[in-house]
Amino acid sequence: MNRTNTHRLAIIGGGPAGLMAAEAACAAGVAVDLYDAKGSVGRKFLLAGKGGLNLTHGEPRARFAERYAARCDEVGRWLDAFDAEALRGWAHGLGVETFTGSSGRVFPADLKAAPLLRRWLHRLRESGVAFHMHHRWQGWSDGALRFATPQGEHTVSADAVVLALGGASWPQLGSDGAWVTPLKQAGIDIAPLQPANCGFEVAWSEHLASRFAGAPLKPVVAHWVDRHGVARSRQGEFVLSEYGIEGSLIYAIGAELREQIAEGGETLLRLDLVPGYDEAVLAERLAAPRGKHSIGDWLRRRAGLDAAKCALVFELTDKPTLADPPALAARLKALPLRLRAPRPVAEAISTAGGVRLEALDEELMLRARPGVFCAGEMLDWEAPTGGYLLTACFASGLIAGRAAARWLCT
Repeated sequence: MNRTNTHRLAIIGGGPAGLMAAEAACAAGVAVDLYDAKGSVGRKFLLAGKGGLNLTHGEPRARFAERYAARCDEVGRWLDAFDAEALRGWAHGLGVETFTGSSGRVFPADLKAAPLLRRWLHRLRESGVAFHMHHRWQGWSDGALRFATPQGEHTVSADAVVLALGGASWPQLGSDGAWVTPLKQAGIDIAPLQPANCGFEVAWSEHLASRFAGAPLKPVVAHWVDRHGVARSRQGEFVLSEYGIEGSLIYAIGAELREQIAEGGETLLRLDLVPGYDEAVLAERLAAPRGKHSIGDWLRRRAGLDAAKCALVFELTDKPTLADPPALAARLKALPLRLRAPRPVAEAISTAGGVRLEALDEELMLRARPGVFCAGEMLDWEAPTGGYLLTACFASGLIAGRAAARWLCT
């Protein structure tokens, strides 16, 4: 395509944010070179879509923005430029139709990430984006970009840069957080990287860990007290694991749990395992003559607990409480579960922390380094799973790419 100027933009990172920045800059007539540490781009995007690519979410815009919690105002402005409907329209432009599932999550019609990525990359190459693989960014040297390559160190001069280097989760796919060191050396303010959308550790017995790892618990209502002393609750489902618990309910409240553990060394959840029963009604049902039924069978018959929920009750309840129907009913409505630690960031679905948004202007350019823009998961925001992560990555990439093009053309 014809270029309106001869300036070159270097984009470092080939995930959704970097690719969207490349597309936006190309559309503005800027020549783009995209660098990635791996041999191909979009590796985390492909793995995230392995079980069905959750592209975005269909809930109302105001509620959508609230999912970004402390950063809802800032990310909300990104969504002004590119929201869930815009993302679906963009996918349609690639020939990929989408549908909204029963949970409100939006998926490609074929549920796959690979066809969408292939079409996108074809369009980017046709637009003139030059891809440079096996280039691991090392920082700057006399203003030039430094890359480690299989042939040794390579330096590149660029007129502007978009950094879209991801977080630190799934490091085997390229997002290893190695960019923190050169940015800190450049004086950029960075919030510590932490696990987000991750599991939490519980001190299970060997019996529960070995026999019930992978078992789902649903429906469950989690009750907790937030950092401000306010009682909170949320219904959903999660999964028992060898090390503790994980799953959508835990991911949705994980930021709060993580902060409480950081402050107090552990945190307490109280689980309502039988949200369909009032405590008094449940106590009455459990007080009926049990006859020859075991307590486990009785819990299944009278409280509707499955084997996994029964195992959790036995794990966390003493014998006198099991023998006392009112006390047992109270226990089933508020089973205490102590969480000791989040799992390591390398195991997490996503990352919290990163380049603080205060270090950037509204166009995502570093205040301390004009001409350098940042986008995607390497920024200091987080969101639960459900399409919110990808939507914000796409939106921030679009903003950074457009802004870099404008900066070059002024």
